[in-house]
Amino acid sequence: MPEQPQWSERTLDMPPQDPWADQPTAPGPVAPPGPDAAPFSRGRAQVNPQIQHTQRYAEHEPTGIGWPGAEAPPHRGMSWRWSELRRGSEWTTAAVLFAFVCWGVWSLSSGGGVLGTPMIVFAVTLAVAVGVFCLARVVGYYVLERSFGRQRRTARGSHLITALFLAGVGVADLQQTQWVMDAVHWVTGQIN
Repeated sequence: MPEQPQWSERTLDMPPQDPWADQPTAPGPVAPPGPDAAPFSRGRAQVNPQIQHTQRYAEHEPTGIGWPGAEAPPHRGMSWRWSELRRGSEWTTAAVLFAFVCWGVWSLSSGGGVLGTPMIVFAVTLAVAVGVFCLARVVGYYVLERSFGRQRRTARGSHLITALFLAGVGVADLQQTQWVMDAVHWVTGQIN
C-alpha cells in the first residue's frame, strides 16, 4: 500500500466571532520566524486596539418643531413666483372666457352698436377680479402660512375664488339680458 503523504496541520488562533463574547487580549511577544519556518505558522492575529469606532447615526439637528428651547424657523415672505401663481390658473382662464361670453351677449343685446360703456364695465370687472385674486393670496398667506404654519406651493385656492367671482359676474350679465331670461322662464315653465 502506498504511503499517504503527511500534511502538517496549519491553524490560526482567531478571536471569537460572537459579538457578546469577551474581547480578545493583546497579543504576546511573537518570536521571529526561523530560517526553516513554513510560510504559515501557528500564531495569533494582531489586534489593533487603537481603531476608533465610527458613529453609525447622524447627529440630531433640531428643526424647531417640537423641541423645547429651540427657536422657530423664520417666516418666509409671501411668494409671488410665477411658477406658483400659474398652478391653478386654468380655473381663472375658464372663468374669464365664461365672463367674456356672457358680457358679449349682454352688451350686444342691450345697447346695439355703442360699446363704450360695456367695455368700461368689462375692464372694471377684470380689475376687480385681479384685486380679488390678490386679496385671496394675502388672506391665504396670513391664515395658512402664518397662523397654521403650512407652506403653500400653488395658487389654486386664489384662482378658484377668482373663478367663482367671474362666474357670478357672467351669470349676473346673463340675468340682465331679456331674451336669455325669457328662454330660462320658458324652459322652467314660469311664464308670466
